[in-house]
Order: sequence, then structure tokens, then C-alpha cells
Amino acid sequence: MNILVVGASQGTGALAVKAALDRGHRVTAFARSPEKLTVRHASLTRVAGDFHDKASVDAVVPGHDAVLVTASTSGISGFRKNPNYFSQGTALVVSAMQSAGVQRLVVLSAFGVGESRAQNGFLLNTLIVGLVLRGPFQDHERQEKLVKESGLEWVIARPTRLTDGEARHRYAKETGANKVPSSIARADVADFLVEAAEVDTWVRKAVQLGG
Repeated sequence: MNILVVGASQGTGALAVKAALDRGHRVTAFARSPEKLTVRHASLTRVAGDFHDKASVDAVVPGHDAVLVTASTSGISGFRKNPNYFSQGTALVVSAMQSAGVQRLVVLSAFGVGESRAQNGFLLNTLIVGLVLRGPFQDHERQEKLVKESGLEWVIARPTRLTDGEARHRYAKETGANKVPSSIARADVADFLVEAAEVDTWVRKAVQLGG
């Protein structure tokens, strides 16, 4: 497959680039500063661009079999500058995919969005989702809504608390009300994002991840 990773220079996006390359795919790493990506591979192409710039997104999407959206700000201050960070950029990706005929879209959201919020405890929903991270979670809600209405072969990933460390390749994937472990390694989230691009199992499902 030819996979585009949006937000590929660091964090889960960079790990998704590595996971896709390890699984034999050709990868385009799209980011403001793709030179920050430390991975080197013959099947890797780096493209500098802005997740919120229509021309950049329209130019990079065509020719891919799947798009992984992992872009995020470096902190809460980014949402004060743009409270629609996730939804605005994802809307541009969706539009570009529709125009180019690219069908598979995998989006990194967060546990606590949509129906998964009911699985959080009262304190977590009140203090974290409802107060400290209210802006990002509200925008993830907008992001998920437009993804679900896109008509594409979408998959939404909702990981619990992200940790560092090697991928264990043993983690829970739940689309219903069953609980998942309260944390998961970023590397395992990256593993799932690539899997979701490869198989039809998770198409048009929001998947809670923990492990």
C-alpha cells in the first residue's frame, strides 16, 4: 500500500510511519517539519506542508491508498490559538480524499470522545475531559462527526492514556461498551493505525484501545 501519514514528524505519527515501513508499505510523511523524523528508509518520502492549508493537503493526498491523520498541537496553547485544530485540518483531508478518490481514512482521536466518555469515571469526565482538556475534546467531537459523515471508509481510533515504550502487540480493541485498560503505548496505537489501513475489520467503527 501507499500510505500517507499526516502529522508524521513526532509522537504517534512518527511511530506510525515506522510501523507502516516495517510492514512493507510505501509511506509519505507529511508535516510542517518532516526533517525532524529520524526514520530513514528507501520507501519513505518526506513532504513539508501544513495540515491547515488547503493547497498543501490537496497536493499531497492523491495517489495514496490510505490516509492516517495523527496531527496534534504541542500543547493546550495551540487550542487557544485555534480551537478547531483537529476538525479544521481533518475537514481539508476529507475534502481532498473525496476529490482524489482515496477511500481509507484512519483518524487518531481520544478515549472519552463520543460513546467512550461513558466509560470514564465521574472525576475524569469532570476534571479532565470537562475542564482541563475541554477544548481538545470538544474539537475531537467535531472531528469525529465530520469523519462519520464523510462517506469514506473511515476508522476512528480512541486510545486511553498514552505511554512511551516498545510496542507489545497485545492490546484491547473494543467497538462496544466493553472496558479497555487505562493506558496504552504510543507504539501499539501506531500499530493499530496501520492495521486499520490494511484490513476491513474496523471500517466505519470507532475503536477504543487500551493495553
